[in-house]
Amino acid sequence: MPAQGKHRRSQSTSLRRGLAAVTAGGAVLALPVIGATSAFAAPAPAVAPQQAVAPASVSAQVNSAVQAAPAQHSVAAGETLSKIAREYSVSGGWEKLYDSNRKIVGENPDLIHPGIKLTLGTKAAKASPSAARGAESDRADRSERINAAPVAKAAPAAEKAVTYTNDLDGWIKESLAVMAEQGIPGTYEGIHRNIMRESSGNPAAINNWDSNAVKGTPSKGLLQVIDPTFQAYHVPGTSTDSYDPVANITAACNYAADRYGSIDNVFGAY
Repeated sequence: MPAQGKHRRSQSTSLRRGLAAVTAGGAVLALPVIGATSAFAAPAPAVAPQQAVAPASVSAQVNSAVQAAPAQHSVAAGETLSKIAREYSVSGGWEKLYDSNRKIVGENPDLIHPGIKLTLGTKAAKASPSAARGAESDRADRSERINAAPVAKAAPAAEKAVTYTNDLDGWIKESLAVMAEQGIPGTYEGIHRNIMRESSGNPAAINNWDSNAVKGTPSKGLLQVIDPTFQAYHVPGTSTDSYDPVANITAACNYAADRYGSIDNVFGAY
């Protein structure tokens, strides 16, 4: 009787094997049979998802402009902190300009020496056209893959600095600007009318013959102010020189406002 084939599961392989009994001249041959279900396909190698690499942000390129070095101004004869602050539109006015340059100016903001260099602040330099074009190209390409980054807003244009002519018209207009900052009343017509009566528009005019001169305090400048009055009504931010046109006008108008309500109310000796 031929031997009966036995089935068993091998412990070392996942293939299912069987024995087939074949009779060949009374001999029994045991042949291994590999089940069709015993083979497994090797798993395909995992493919790592390609990560989109975001280029440098557009805003970083737009904002890559180098900050300009602090702007400076070399003080000229006759200039004041108030005049310089207005000329360069310094935020905070002459007080901010003085606070930023206290070490070089000293304790008296009314006394600034010609030749000293005042720091005015910094301004951001504009990005070059090529950098802007590169940023636009990069943004268009990146918008197909990821959300575009917000573009930085352009800084508002700086306010144009006001300049004044170095003549009677310019002196009066500059004085009116200082007076407006200090709350001192007065008009162009009122100032001009009194200047023409007192000095005929000569900032170096001096009276050496009246009672004030006899007392040793002659009237000086465009509005003929004596030194004690000039010192008492001097306006901060203007020159301490009583012959300085702007300083002379603002001090006289400050005095007239205190005594008469306004320089506009003065029509004679005051």
